[in-house]
Amino acid sequence: MAQEQQEGVKSEEQEDLTQKTIDTLEIDLNNELTEEHEEETPDVDYSQLSKEQLVKLLENELSVIQSDGSKPALLKKAESLVKEIRPVLDQIKLKERESALTTFIAETGGEDGFEYKYDAETQKIDSLSREIRGLKNSYYQGQEKEKEKNFNVKTALLQRLRTLLDDEGSRETDASGLKSSWEEFKKIQDEWKLAGNIASPHNGTLWATYNALIDRYFSNRNIYFELKELDRRRNAELKAELCEKVEELGKSLESRPMTREILNEANHIFEDYKHLGPAPKEEQEKLWQRFKEALDVLYDAQRGQFADQKKSMQENYEQKQQIYEAIVPFTSYNSGSIKEWNAKTKEIMAFQDQWVALKGIMPREEGKELSKKFWAALKTFFNNKGEFFRQLESKREQNLELKNQLCVEAETILATGEDNPSTTQKVIELQKKWKGVGQVPEKYKDTIYDRFKKACDAYFDQKRAKNKEVEVEFETNLKNKLDLIERIETAATDKDESSLNLLSAFKSEWSSIGFVPKKDMQAVQKRYIAAINTYVSAIGQLTSKEKEQAVLESEVELVRDGENSRGLFRKENDIRRKITQLENDIALWQNNIEFFAKSKTSDRLKAEFERKINSALGQLEELKHQLSIIQEAI
Repeated sequence: MAQEQQEGVKSEEQEDLTQKTIDTLEIDLNNELTEEHEEETPDVDYSQLSKEQLVKLLENELSVIQSDGSKPALLKKAESLVKEIRPVLDQIKLKERESALTTFIAETGGEDGFEYKYDAETQKIDSLSREIRGLKNSYYQGQEKEKEKNFNVKTALLQRLRTLLDDEGSRETDASGLKSSWEEFKKIQDEWKLAGNIASPHNGTLWATYNALIDRYFSNRNIYFELKELDRRRNAELKAELCEKVEELGKSLESRPMTREILNEANHIFEDYKHLGPAPKEEQEKLWQRFKEALDVLYDAQRGQFADQKKSMQENYEQKQQIYEAIVPFTSYNSGSIKEWNAKTKEIMAFQDQWVALKGIMPREEGKELSKKFWAALKTFFNNKGEFFRQLESKREQNLELKNQLCVEAETILATGEDNPSTTQKVIELQKKWKGVGQVPEKYKDTIYDRFKKACDAYFDQKRAKNKEVEVEFETNLKNKLDLIERIETAATDKDESSLNLLSAFKSEWSSIGFVPKKDMQAVQKRYIAAINTYVSAIGQLTSKEKEQAVLESEVELVRDGENSRGLFRKENDIRRKITQLENDIALWQNNIEFFAKSKTSDRLKAEFERKINSALGQLEELKHQLSIIQEAI
C-alpha cells in the first residue's frame, strides 16, 4: 500500500506539471489571439465621417454588445471606438460652438448672454458613448462581484472538503460510508468546476489548496488508485473526443475560409479539455500533443490568412494610390464654361466611384494619409467649381434684379391706363433695355420673361382695343406685306434681274409698312425672311459670306422695326458659341506651334497650323462683325 501511495504521489506530480503546461499554453494562445485580433482591426479615419455616420457606427456597436451579452472582446472594441471618436467629436463641438459664438458676437457685439445647445446628433453621440461606457463598467463591476462570490463559494467548498477528510480520518467507513463519502466528494468536485473565475491573487492559492486536499482524499482511501484509474480512462475517452472535434474543425477549412467563429469554437473546446482530469500517464502526453497539433492547424491557417490579408491591403493601397494620382490634376483645373465644368465633374465622380468600389482595407498609417489626401483633392476641385458658379450666379442675380425693375416699370405704365406716344415710347425703351441685360438664373429664365412679355403685350393689346381703326390699318398693312412678299418671291425666280439695289428697295418698302395684326406677325415675318433668303440666293454676283451678311442685316432690321426678337437671340447665342470655339482652337494651335522643332517635317506641320490659324482668324473676324450687328439691333 505504501508503494502504491508513492506511485500515486509521483503520478499526481506529473499531472500537476501537465496541468501547468496546459495553463501556460492557454495564456500564450490567448495573447496570440489578442495580438492577431488587433492586427485584424482595420484603421478608420473617423474625422472623415459625418455626425450621422458616427451615430450609426455607435448604434451598431451598442446593438452588437446588447445582442451578444456584453462579451469582454466586444466591450473592449466598443470602448476603443468611443475613445477614438471622442477627440473627433470634441473637435466638431469646438468648431460648432466657436462658429455660433462668432455669429453671436457679430450680431450682439459681445459674449454676454451667449448660450449654445448642441444639435440632436451631437447629443446622441454623447448619449451612446455614455451608454457604452456604462455597459462596460456594469459588466466589469458584475465580474468583480461574481469573482468575489466565486471566491466565497470555493472557500466554502474547501472547508467542506477538509471536513470530509477529517471525517474520513476519524472513523472507519464501511461500503455504504465509502459510497456516501465518494458521492459527497464528487459533488464537491462538480460544484468546484461550476464555480467561475476569481480574482487572480487568490486563484493560485485556492487551486493549490484544492489539489492538495484532493490528493489527501485519494491517499486516505483504499480504493484510490482503482477509482482514479477508472476516472483517468474516462478522461482519456473524453479528451480523445475533444481532439476529434478540433481535428474536424481543421478539416472543415478545406471547404470554407478561416473565421473568428471557428477559433472561438476551438477555444471553447480547449476550455473543456483543461477542466477534464488527467488521463492514464502513458496516454496523457500523446493526447495533449494530438490536441495541440489540431489547434496548430487552425492557428497556422489564421496566420496564413493574415499574410494574404496584408498582401491584399497592399494591393488595395496601390490601386487607390493610382486613383489619387489621377485626380491630382483636377485640383488646378479652371474654365469659364459651365459645360466644361460639368464634363470634368463627371470624370472626377467616376474616379470617386472607383475609390469607393474598392472595399478592402489598406495599411494603417499609409492608408490613413492616402485617404486624407484623396478627399482633400476632391474638396479642392469642388471648392473651385463652387467658386466659379458663385461668381456666375452673382452676375445672373444682378441681371435678375435689373429685369425685375423693368417688369415693375412696364406693369406701372400698364396700370396707369394711359395710351399716348410718350408711354408707348417708354414701353419700347423698356424692351430695348431688356435686350441689353444678360442672362438670369435658369430657374427664373422663363417666368421673368413671361412676366415682362405679359406686361408689354397687355399694353399693346390695350392700345389696340382702344382704337379699332388701328386694327383696320393693321389688316391693310398685312395685305400690303403679303403683296410685297409675293413680289419678292416672284423676283427671286429671275436670277438675271436680282440685284442688291432691288433688295434694298424691297427692304425699304417693307420698313415703310406699319404693324400687322399680332396673330399674323410671326407667320408673315417667317415668310418674309424666307422670301429674302431665296432672293439673296438668286443674286449671282454675291459670295456666300455676302449673302449671309445680307440675310443677317434683314433679320436685324426686323428687330429694329419691333418684330419678335427671340430668333435673333438664338442666333446671337449660336455666334457666341462659335466665337468661343474658334478662340479656343486658335489658342491651342498657337501653343502647339511653339513645340515644333526645326525640321522639314515640322516646318510643313507648322505651315499647316498657321494656315488653319489664319483661316480661323478670318472666320472669327466675320463672326464678331455679325455679333456686333445683332447686338446693335437688340
